Amino acid sequence: MILHARWQGHHRSTRPVLVWLHGFLGSADDWLPVQHFFRHWPMLSIDLPGHGGSQAQTVNGFNDLSQRLAATLDYHQVDRYWLIGYSLGARLAFYHACRHDDGRLCGLLAEAGHFGLSRQSERDTRREHDFSWAQRFRQMPLPRVLTQWYQQPVFAELTPLQRQSMIARRLNNRAEGLATMLEATSLSGQPDLLPELRQTAFPFHYLCGEWDLKFLQLAQQAELSPVVIRHAGHNTHRANPLAFAHQLSLLLNNY
Repeated sequence: MILHARWQGHHRSTRPVLVWLHGFLGSADDWLPVQHFFRHWPMLSIDLPGHGGSQAQTVNGFNDLSQRLAATLDYHQVDRYWLIGYSLGARLAFYHACRHDDGRLCGLLAEAGHFGLSRQSERDTRREHDFSWAQRFRQMPLPRVLTQWYQQPVFAELTPLQRQSMIARRLNNRAEGLATMLEATSLSGQPDLLPELRQTAFPFHYLCGEWDLKFLQLAQQAELSPVVIRHAGHNTHRANPLAFAHQLSLLLNNY
């Protein structure tokens, strides 16, 4: 089974395809403000299971999800590509790059993604956290649980108006699909991929908003020298698409 995907940009270009992977609650459309600046590149925007055009699909974990991504790339005859992922999309990109790269991957650009937990106690705590949220998605009205979701500390930089805008954008999702995806892709079930990412032969860059203290610290502790996007928090490509696109362009044009 393949994921819903949309071609954009210069489809016949000889450049590698930019493959865009959105975050939890989002869709391929989330990247549009940034993609405007890359129309000279071939681009494939993918909807993850439980989201957008792939709402009806489910997976049972990261390996299944990565295989679904591989099948989608094969279906669209993508022979060289960069993975660009945000949050959940970045975690999928990490897993795919480490476990399913067949030599076609040219590089990895990750925005605010977690590499994985190394301690079992952390995994247990995170599993309880994620499965509790999944139950909220199943049991509560979607507007109410989304309101609670965007009150989490990682979204602290959002103004009340921005928060309401994000909630309104996410109301077209189906709660059961979100709950199932949250359980399947819980950080508790993701391997600690940092040691493998350190050994990769392809370029790997980490981008993070200056106000996203949690993920800035994560990247700094991993000694990754993150590319910091000014005037942005966790979702940098939405908060400051021009700055995000500028940094992305600088990175891509180095290869």
